[in-house]
This record gives sequence, C-alpha cells and structure tokens, in this order.
Amino acid sequence: MGLRWRRRPSFSALPDYRLMSIQTRCAQCHNLKAEEGNKIGPNLHGLFGRKTGQVEGFSYTDANKNKAIEWKEDTLFEYLENPKKYIPGTKMAFGGLKKAKDRNDLITHLRNETK
Repeated sequence: MGLRWRRRPSFSALPDYRLMSIQTRCAQCHNLKAEEGNKIGPNLHGLFGRKTGQVEGFSYTDANKNKAIEWKEDTLFEYLENPKKYIPGTKMAFGGLKKAKDRNDLITHLRNETK
C-alpha cells in the first residue's frame, strides 16, 4: 500500500492567521455582539454610523466625547493607524495598525460582525 499525495488546499482556503491575531488583540478589550456589553473598551456592536463617545454605560474621556466624528470606513481607517494621534487624550492603549491591508481587513471584519 503506497502513500497517496493529497492535493494541498489553495491559499484562499486557509485561515488568515494575521487577521485572527488582530481580532484576538481587539477581543481583549472589545465585544462585538449587542448582548455582550462593554469590557475595558466599549462594545462595538452598531459601530458604523455611530459618533465617538456614544456607547451607553461606557466611561469615555472628554477627548473621545468631544471628537464628534462618525465611525465609517474612512474615519476608522485613519483612527486604526494611530488612535492616540487621531484622538489625542483617548485612553485606548492600542498602538495601531501600520499596514493599510491590516486596517482594511479589520474594517471589513468589523463591518460584518457589528451589524
């Protein structure tokens, strides 16, 4: 009985470990589902179309409350590169995602998971 070579899955069928790593880092502080509530950071359910500093029951800094921008793809793209630069005075400890692809992938994930 000889060995059979199995066809390897295409790369598109493999899990995206880079994105999974980013998601894990976000999940340390944020929940995505409405029923899950706030953690160290605010719950992100309903993120798109919401203004900064608006999640009920979460204690935001004045910087976050006063920024008054609406979360959309373009504002998240800029914010996720360097949160402390985008909102000086925020208490978000996350250092940001320097690669545009990482930010785009995370925004797509958030768009799908926070509806």
